[in-house]
Amino acid sequence: MLSILRKARLKDKEMRVLMLGLDNAGKTTIVKQIMKEDVTTVSPTLGFIIKTIDFQGYRLNIWDVGGQKTLRSYWKNYFEKTDTLVWVVDATDRLRVEDCRDELAGLLVEEVRPLCWSRRVKVLSSIPD
Repeated sequence: MLSILRKARLKDKEMRVLMLGLDNAGKTTIVKQIMKEDVTTVSPTLGFIIKTIDFQGYRLNIWDVGGQKTLRSYWKNYFEKTDTLVWVVDATDRLRVEDCRDELAGLLVEEVRPLCWSRRVKVLSSIPD
């Protein structure tokens, strides 16, 4: 019984972080830097990569999901049990800032806001409703 209680307490300290953004936005580079891995050999993520780190008493499971146009329709499948969404933007890619804005706006309408209503989560955004 004690081991079950310990697992339940550990579960409360475990968070799922979902990293999304367009392809080549820098999601994998950010994750590799957090993990102190070499960032000179980053290649496009096909599907997803999960990395786990311990941070200030929490276990963070970071889900780095590919951002290619063909994969974006699958993003909705990753929202279940997600505690945090990190939207990564390559601000130097001026030609795709509008595409980035449109994808995020679509996620806010279709996935994030309904999730927030059911879980009482706040969304910070500069995209008009």
